[in-house]
Amino acid sequence: MGFLVTTLIFFLAGVVASLSVRLCCNGGPSINLLRFTLVVTATVCCWMMWAIVYLAQLKPLIVPILSEGE
Repeated sequence: MGFLVTTLIFFLAGVVASLSVRLCCNGGPSINLLRFTLVVTATVCCWMMWAIVYLAQLKPLIVPILSEGE
């Protein structure tokens, strides 16, 4: 899967999680804002972790050195 496709999957997962928290756990306005902020922050942090690992494997900083026999 490409970078953009997985980014879209993370975006859709964040939207679904935000809507489900909004519909299932309805509290006061400040509680709803806190829950929304936590869901968005968790989604962005998970996406950033995935993106850093994906891009690090795509263009590594240290290139493996192979010996002549391999």
